Amino acid sequence: MQNFIFPKISNLSILALAVYLYLFDAVVAAPVNNQEEVKKNIIFLISDGMGAASFQLARTFRQVRDDLPYNDLLELDNHLIGTFRSRSNNSYVTDSAAAGTALATGKKTYNKGINVNPEGVPIGSIGEALKLQGYTTGIVVTTRVTDATPAVWAAHAKDRAYEDTIAEQLLGEHPLGRVPDLILGGGRTYFYPDTEEGGSRSDDRNLIEEVQANGTWTYAGNREEFDQLQLGENVTLPLLGLFADKDFPYKIDRNESIYPSLLEETQVALKALSKATEDTEKGFFLMVESSRPDHAGHANDAQTISREVLEYDDVVQEVLKFVQESEVETIVISTADHETGGLSVFGTKPSHYQAILNATHSSEFLASAINDFKNKNDDEELTTFITNTVLEEGLGLQDYTEDEVNRIKSLSNFDDEDEILKLSAAIANLTSSRSSVSWGTTGHSAVDVDIYSFSNSPYLTQKILNTRDGLAGTHENTDFSVFIKSITGIDLDEVTDLIQDINIEK
Repeated sequence: MQNFIFPKISNLSILALAVYLYLFDAVVAAPVNNQEEVKKNIIFLISDGMGAASFQLARTFRQVRDDLPYNDLLELDNHLIGTFRSRSNNSYVTDSAAAGTALATGKKTYNKGINVNPEGVPIGSIGEALKLQGYTTGIVVTTRVTDATPAVWAAHAKDRAYEDTIAEQLLGEHPLGRVPDLILGGGRTYFYPDTEEGGSRSDDRNLIEEVQANGTWTYAGNREEFDQLQLGENVTLPLLGLFADKDFPYKIDRNESIYPSLLEETQVALKALSKATEDTEKGFFLMVESSRPDHAGHANDAQTISREVLEYDDVVQEVLKFVQESEVETIVISTADHETGGLSVFGTKPSHYQAILNATHSSEFLASAINDFKNKNDDEELTTFITNTVLEEGLGLQDYTEDEVNRIKSLSNFDDEDEILKLSAAIANLTSSRSSVSWGTTGHSAVDVDIYSFSNSPYLTQKILNTRDGLAGTHENTDFSVFIKSITGIDLDEVTDLIQDINIEK
């Protein structure tokens, strides 16, 4: 097995390392290009909406919860190499579609665009280019598989909301044919019609039945069928696994007898893709997204984002173990598409984290419970439900005030999703205010996001720590494609030419 090498760099070390590597490149020839032909695996981990403060909050939360020393780190902390700037073509504050497009294509686009340029013309992606080269590809998420971040590796749309179209493209209705070989996540709703319970397609197609009938995909649709995959030992590719009509519940709310965890999904993907590429010249490309920290940031939900970050770090540890044991040159890159919520952490002592520790559910879960409460028009019963079920059981609070109860009651009658988000944010604020946690927005922010990496290959490690075509230091998010091109030789312009006939409309 190859020696395992990965960067462990503090923020203060990056500049010195960059200078060293620049001088090293000036004296010694750059790594030889024939390394591009060596079989390799590329694993890209995305933590949607997680900024540096999210990791800080989760790190300290875990230290307090598990009685760990103040210098105990998350696994990901050991692999920091740089930062990405994330603005889109039309805003300093990006959305996930534009950020994902920048990462996947090396081009900036407008917010909501999926792999199209600012004029709405389709542009080729890394996922498509690697598939053309012979890589086996996989997508793993905890949101809808048709959501913006998974979509940018294999689909194109003028608007991220065109999820019916994205679902069709993911399954192979695409100029290049089928791009992903493995898809795991939620989002069944966009695969069957709105005439069936849980479906939302505007046509009468049931894509799940179609692929099962024509034998183009194997399918898993519930926990029992997921378990039959035997953590990847019993997988026939291509595999479509859809385990929720929409998004998975948050980690803090999730019943894992019903839904697989992100860790389990990743284990299946790593094993299945490894087995599928044992005797191939090319390795695999896997994108894993921890999808729902973004939603927790929108809700300003401290107890939920803390646990989402820790679940993501468990995935990082699993991937690290895989890389250490792999005989194939493998590089792992982790980043966020953007930060959500404008989170700041002001807690000065362990007791400030007690409210986060006490919470047993997300604010989304509790807001939905209020929405579903049958006797909302009975003031006394609603008050009892909010104090007993929401505040005491759900948030673990005993020191709530009459004003706080009345605030929640005032938001309890609503008709649309925007209003339930207001209720969710109000519930979350009860925890944040007691935990010295502050939020600047319920939207995205313009702050930079961190880049992390590790590899079992000295060549790939040296390449990524190069400040020119690597990712050490600070970069535009479009530079991700520059790095992938430098280690694989992909031609995104060629892909762009090949996919011009793709349907990008609703």
